[in-house]
Amino acid sequence: MPTPLASMTGFARTSGAIAGLAWGWELRSVNSRGLDLHFRLPPGLDALEPRLRGAAGKRLRRGNVSATLTLQREAATRLVVDTAALEQALAAALALADRIAGAPPPRAEALLALPGVLRPASSTEAASEDELRLLESGFETALDALLAARHGEGARIGAVLATQLGEIAALVGTARDEAAAQPALQRARLAAALQALLREAGTPALAEERLTQEVALLATRADVREELDRLGSHLDAAAALLAEGVAIGRRFDFLLQEFNREANTLCSKSASPALTATGLALKAAIEQLREQVQNIE
Repeated sequence: MPTPLASMTGFARTSGAIAGLAWGWELRSVNSRGLDLHFRLPPGLDALEPRLRGAAGKRLRRGNVSATLTLQREAATRLVVDTAALEQALAAALALADRIAGAPPPRAEALLALPGVLRPASSTEAASEDELRLLESGFETALDALLAARHGEGARIGAVLATQLGEIAALVGTARDEAAAQPALQRARLAAALQALLREAGTPALAEERLTQEVALLATRADVREELDRLGSHLDAAAALLAEGVAIGRRFDFLLQEFNREANTLCSKSASPALTATGLALKAAIEQLREQVQNIE
């Protein structure tokens, strides 16, 4: 059974509450050349980030992933003074009072009303180990949901890729038919041009053997069978990558560079408007395929 593709784009949100602590995780993932993890955690949870990075690194290979944690505790009735903030505010107030003649000393209630001086006791408490495990478990749940979203998007992209590869295969088949007709077209075009030139110059007609030699040289320069064969091999390689499924984005991207190289050579060697048009359509189809591949993990 083919392994499902994973997109690098996804979103997940989970939440929960226990023992007076409500939490919510929000994960967003977009395209990236590698795995870039960004965490936005409330103060006091620095010890949690390495554990989260380890969990995400085991399950994600590519993508720019942002993880945001929100916490809400039950309202605390006990307030505490942040001593450092109070000392800083008091020193500033006293210094200002010294500079203003007759100014009264700073009042305690005014100092306590300053932002950050008086805070709920819970806001200064570090998370317990049980709470860290709870938040880590919630992150794993959010990660499961993100992976499900990325695989769902990957399935959609896989169907699109299969359709696009079928279109490219059809264009390669058309190019083969048009390339096979090139020698006859070149012979007729060359013969008509030479006859016109010879009539103007009043010289005898060119020998059939010489005309055949010239046509053979032109056909050799315009031979695109090798490019078409390589495109066929690239299509087989692309199908194998789709069947493999896991972490194929970069390899698929490199393969598309080879697709594009052969299509460019095909256009440069083309000796007929029909083959040139097919080559240009082939390049457009390859570019559309590349745009989809950019989303694969």
